[in-house]
Amino acid sequence: MFTKPEQFAAANKASVDAMLTLANTALASAERIAALNLNTARSMLEDGVSNAKAMLGAKNAQELFSVQASLAQPNLEKAVAYTRSVYEISAQSKEEVSKLLEAQFADFQKQVFALLEQAAKNSPVGSEVAVSAVKSAIASATSAFDSMNKAAKQVADIAESNVAAATNATVKAVGATAAAAKK
Repeated sequence: MFTKPEQFAAANKASVDAMLTLANTALASAERIAALNLNTARSMLEDGVSNAKAMLGAKNAQELFSVQASLAQPNLEKAVAYTRSVYEISAQSKEEVSKLLEAQFADFQKQVFALLEQAAKNSPVGSEVAVSAVKSAIASATSAFDSMNKAAKQVADIAESNVAAATNATVKAVGATAAAAKK
């Protein structure tokens, strides 16, 4: 596949660069998740203390229920915001990894085509059919890969839309319940 040591070295460098990019993407994602979790834990602790003080300040059961109802909506909204943040971080990481894999696949495909071209030039007469068959198989595999990639993106978009709609409906329902409980 590699006719010169420089080609081999370049391919190895490209592979190492791709692995470093992948590792950096994973580490950046982990770092963002860790920061989000730390900030969320800090916020939950502060909110928990504040909520406990508010509930302990209730003078009767009805006031306690009213305080609890008023806390439900903000707590749900914070949970939804946390989930959205985790999803956004994951989606961005997935997108970066997908781009890297697509680029690697494209490079691999170019190398295989170059190898086939070289083999076709050096092959005996009559082997054009075999080379053509291999090229056709690679083209079919590439087309299938592209189709699967597009389908996966469409499924992810639909799932994201459905989750967003369900989340918004839940937040609205809790808000309506909390408003009804205050009355």
